[in-house]
Amino acid sequence: MKELDLYTSKNRRIAISFLCMFFITYPNVMWIPWNIANLAPDARLAFWCSFGFRCIFFFVLFYYQIGYNIRRINNCGFAGRFWRNILFSIIAGVVFIAISYLVPLFGIQSGTVAKHLTFQFLVVSLLCTFIGYIYDLNNAKQQKEMQIERLKIENLQSRCNALVNQINPHFFFNSLNGISSLVRKGNDDNTLEYVSQLSDIFRYILQSDRRQMVTLEEEISFVEAFSHVMEVRFGGKLHFDIAISDEHKAMSLPVLSLLPLLENVTVHNRIDSDHKMTVTIRSDKDNAVIIENPVFPKTSAPDTNGTGIDNLRNRFRLLAGKDINVSSDNNTFHVTLPLT
Repeated sequence: MKELDLYTSKNRRIAISFLCMFFITYPNVMWIPWNIANLAPDARLAFWCSFGFRCIFFFVLFYYQIGYNIRRINNCGFAGRFWRNILFSIIAGVVFIAISYLVPLFGIQSGTVAKHLTFQFLVVSLLCTFIGYIYDLNNAKQQKEMQIERLKIENLQSRCNALVNQINPHFFFNSLNGISSLVRKGNDDNTLEYVSQLSDIFRYILQSDRRQMVTLEEEISFVEAFSHVMEVRFGGKLHFDIAISDEHKAMSLPVLSLLPLLENVTVHNRIDSDHKMTVTIRSDKDNAVIIENPVFPKTSAPDTNGTGIDNLRNRFRLLAGKDINVSSDNNTFHVTLPLT
């Protein structure tokens, strides 16, 4: 990409140099018919050589002087840039006159130095100054836009990290309660398996701080480990029915999108022998993953701050540019998460 930008910039500079050269030599071009008509046949070769030399010299001068303005002169203001270009043009003018006198075919016509040459080099200075100054302004504008975009991204990252970090403590304390329950029952095998699955879960959660978007396949792998922990915790009264098509597994969604929804199932519903819970997780043809569970409201208000769904909605808006859909009736709680 860098080589392509350099190539594009070089071609643009060639085109601008050619247009500026034509602008400078336009009076000479207009006088060609009159000069040819008044020149002896044996003097026409010298005329064409002199004209060609002038065109080539100004083209090369513009090419390098524009490059000098773009690469060497930065943030020196219009006046400072102009005087540097004047100095550059004076040196170029001396070189032009020296070559013209050293090579007879490139000889300068009488009166040219006084009437045309000085004016042409002054115009060169002005044109290069304007081109360099405009380039400098445009470059400063682009840098400010890039800085604004970088600040937006950093702000987005901070906001997303804050939203994700609100998930971790909630799940952490619930997991400790599960371990303490298994320890009291004295089932060492279940406790060890619970801890093993829990380590996989926390590994995924800790890595989520460095990743904002993950594939649905990765998120489902996390849910499978989570489901084992939850099924042990609720004694087989909580079941997860997962049906994800292969075509949707490679699609993406914000990391830890499913955790707050699955946690809400246990927080807001009764899960016991009379209220066995089955959570369904499936993908559909509209490139979305759907999470459904029956509603068994608790008799008392749940111990929660009620920000899980709001945080999830904000993360989808920030990272995916899409919104989630949440609906509920007396029988089913339904959440649709769009995939990207």
